[in-house]
Amino acid sequence: MTKYIKREKIDNSDIIEISNAIKEGKLVVFPTDTVYGIGTNAYDKEACERVYEVKGRPKAKPVIVLISDISMLKELVDCIKPLEQKLIDAFWPGPLTIKFKKKNGILPNIVCASERYFTARLINKGILHKIIQKSGFPIIAPSANFSGKPVEKKIENIINEFDGKVDYILDYGDIENNIVSTIVQIVDDKAFIIREGRIKKEEIAKIVPIKN
Repeated sequence: MTKYIKREKIDNSDIIEISNAIKEGKLVVFPTDTVYGIGTNAYDKEACERVYEVKGRPKAKPVIVLISDISMLKELVDCIKPLEQKLIDAFWPGPLTIKFKKKNGILPNIVCASERYFTARLINKGILHKIIQKSGFPIIAPSANFSGKPVEKKIENIINEFDGKVDYILDYGDIENNIVSTIVQIVDDKAFIIREGRIKKEEIAKIVPIKN
């Protein structure tokens, strides 16, 4: 059964409850810094697999990991390249997702689609930031829509789609737009744009060289 909580009803006890639920591998629909996401504890293999099942997401598609501070990132990566650090300094926290080489044996393979890399973004505001901080775990956060469908703006539609399929839905109202984050990877000392979203190519080009 899904527990549904409206924004004006959420208090500190709810944040603690949801954070503990995330630790235990429960599934939560929440507002991120871009769109609504559906996620869980990024370290929990079975919970991450459940997110894929609920979304109908192909296992060949990796998911984004959200963190609340740089110390979480350092637990997940071998190292941070100089150009990756430039992007971090320029755009984090914010809607830029960066693809990093992962540290072995930390994240479940399904999160990275069995690649040697994973994607991450740092957020520092909103209910999800509080949940990540309180839980102490990074959270996977693909958009809250069925795979192949447009990213949903209306919370009513999200509730109708995922009621009974997740453990919690946090209702923060409709979102103003459904523009997702930009995803970028440093390749050959240049930024390769995997997906252009809120942060445009021209903005990134001011910080690091762009790979065509």
